[in-house]
Amino acid sequence: MKVLKNILYKVTLETVVGDTGININTIQFDSRKIDANDVFIAIRGHVVDGHDYIESALNKGASAVIVEELPNDFRDNVTYLKVSDSSIALAIMASNYYESPSENLKLIGVTGTNGKTTIASLLYELFKKAGYKVGLISTVKIIINDTVYESTHTTPDSLAINQFLHKMNVQGVEFCFMEVSSHGIHQNRTKGLHFLGGIFTNLSHDHLDYHETFSEYRDVKKMFFDELPSSSFSLVNADDKNGLFMLQNTSSKTHTYALKTIADYRARILENQFNGLLLNINGNEVWTKLIGNFNAYNVLAIYGTANLLGLESSEVLRLLSELESVRGRFQYLISNNITAIVDYAHTPDALKNVLETINSIRTKNEELITVVGCGGDRDKTKRPKMANIASALSSKVIFTSDNPRTELPEQIIQEMEIGVAPQNFKKTLSITDRKQAIHTACQLAQPHDIILVAGKGHETYQEINGTRNSFDDYKILETYLKNI
Repeated sequence: MKVLKNILYKVTLETVVGDTGININTIQFDSRKIDANDVFIAIRGHVVDGHDYIESALNKGASAVIVEELPNDFRDNVTYLKVSDSSIALAIMASNYYESPSENLKLIGVTGTNGKTTIASLLYELFKKAGYKVGLISTVKIIINDTVYESTHTTPDSLAINQFLHKMNVQGVEFCFMEVSSHGIHQNRTKGLHFLGGIFTNLSHDHLDYHETFSEYRDVKKMFFDELPSSSFSLVNADDKNGLFMLQNTSSKTHTYALKTIADYRARILENQFNGLLLNINGNEVWTKLIGNFNAYNVLAIYGTANLLGLESSEVLRLLSELESVRGRFQYLISNNITAIVDYAHTPDALKNVLETINSIRTKNEELITVVGCGGDRDKTKRPKMANIASALSSKVIFTSDNPRTELPEQIIQEMEIGVAPQNFKKTLSITDRKQAIHTACQLAQPHDIILVAGKGHETYQEINGTRNSFDDYKILETYLKNI
């Protein structure tokens, strides 16, 4: 049990009705999880308003509620606390409840459109190889030392974040690398966390179904750097036009990385092949198993971060050469002389980067067959852009389902096809069934050809009308290629 007033530290209260000196069990924002003597925090979401479930929470035994709007009637022996933003209150209270776990380790946040998962995951691997106890909070999974937990969001809710960080404290974790999404920033999930460092990768077309405009999306990302303290550092991609913008108004110590412009951490690509990259980083050569220009940026960000966290440059270079690609991020296999690649590229910029990387490596004597779709119930404006890029940069394209969710996959594909330039129509096929689309790509491929299956990457499901059906692009590709 904890005293309510102690976990309200730094929460701005507008109205207090009742006793803040009561003992409480835990805090919850899901009324279904409420038990006796819990605190219920009513969060206004995009779909559900927690204020509609206050009575339910009280009936289940909640002894205190945090609200943005006080109810008309008050129950005896219940404490009511009004705040201006209950999501901020949740984040601060979660940190207080778990005894400020982010302050007891070195927490690094990675934000941007593309590269977050690769950078965070490989920083985890690098520091683990260096002998440290390490944690990871990512789209793919959450790891505490060697224990893996399933991840459902790029950035978990603030209660879950602090729960995991507390577990990391208990297990002696020194470094934690965390993906920070625009949704997570906008919904205040990272409020109350103490970040030692922040990394900015790049910014391109994504999540405009949520943020509405690109400038809003950009400004939300910037909020993360605006809130970093002077004791922390920022490391941004100076080749992205938004990189230096992120550093405006930050109190953190600022650093840059780049391939094209002057920066604190600079790299040149010496060799780019399907088995890896040879880079010159700040005058030192390193061979890495990662592939493509976009991964050169990721490697450089990892190098810079490790250096800023105190690792010797020579050790960082050695460890970089040992790192493997992250599952679903330019993950490839070769079977029957056909190269097949699975990548999470689900934005126009990411798809363009992957296709340009493949085209820069291949000899052009082989064909590049791309299988791609777009997610349902998400930003529709990127659909024709994705199709235009895929058809322009591939020998053949098969448009198919991604995660259609509640939309008709045929409608999504039709909206993609609008973006195909007339001269590229003859390259395209449309096959709604994703498994059949991948099978067709394998049947079309000849020895030495290249297949790219884009959009879902690490995901092991396909979401259709609220149901997640088992589906793994890599396993399906592997099976079909073996049987050619």
